[in-house]
This record gives sequence, C-alpha cells and structure tokens, in this order.
Amino acid sequence: MIRIYLILLLVIIAFFGMRGFLKTSPAVLARYVKILLLSVTGLIVIYLAASGRLNWLFALAGVVVAFLLRLIPAILRHAPYLHRLWFEFKSAKQGTSQQQNKADTKGTMSVEEAYEVLGLKMGASEAEIVAAHRTLMQKMHPDRGGSNYLAAKINLAKKILLKK
Repeated sequence: MIRIYLILLLVIIAFFGMRGFLKTSPAVLARYVKILLLSVTGLIVIYLAASGRLNWLFALAGVVVAFLLRLIPAILRHAPYLHRLWFEFKSAKQGTSQQQNKADTKGTMSVEEAYEVLGLKMGASEAEIVAAHRTLMQKMHPDRGGSNYLAAKINLAKKILLKK
C-alpha cells in the first residue's frame, strides 16, 4: 500500500513540475539547468572523494597540466593569429564583419571631417598629414588591438586630404 502512495506522490510531483516547467522562460530554464549540472557534478566529486575513487581524476589533471605546459610555446608563437581569429569569430557572431566595416567607410567624407579625424587644423601641410596619419595608425592599427573601422576612417581621411 505504501508503494501506491509513493507512486501517486511521484506522479503528482511530476505533474506540477511539468506544469511549472512549461510556464517558465527559456532564460530561467537555462539558469536552472546550469545549476543542476553543477550540483550533480559536485555531488559526484564528493561521492568519489568519500569512496576513495578519485585517483583517476588527479592523474588526468596531471596529464592535462603537463600537456598544456608543453603547448604554451606553440600557443605563444601563434598568439597574433589566434587573436585575429578570435576577433573575426566574435565580429561574425555579432553580425558585423570586416566587409561590412569596409563598406561603411567607403562612403563620402568631407574635408573638414578628414581634418577632424586626423586631429589637424585646416590647411595643414602634406608632411603634417602624413605624420598625423602615421601616429594614429600606430595606435589604432588592428594588428595592435585597434579597430578595423577606425583604421579605415584614418586611411580614408589621409586619402582625401592628399587627394591620391
């Protein structure tokens, strides 16, 4: 008889759980799933530690650390390429690509805007324009952590002012 009551209790809990599950938003459900997964992982680790079966995990951690230490020179050698790939991935994920940035800068720019972009006064000489362009590009070049958009604007300003 007790089994029937327990099964009935489980069915009632499942019914109200499903009803609540269907009414909650996906963001809340995602948060609950993350909490559930972390809790289950923590309980498994605690169980393995209490039962003395955690040795394989420490051995695996040692192998992973040794592998990463041997991998660091290769990662550092390819860091600029990895950084560029990461930047392209993030920009593609956000829906803005380098082609869109280039398309945005192909529009027209007035001479006043070009002087303003380079930080010069009207009537600056060619040497001043080139020097201002060089210093700004050293700061804003994409290879040095700058923006493709700003670098394109700076190049466009120089092109307009030098009329080349």
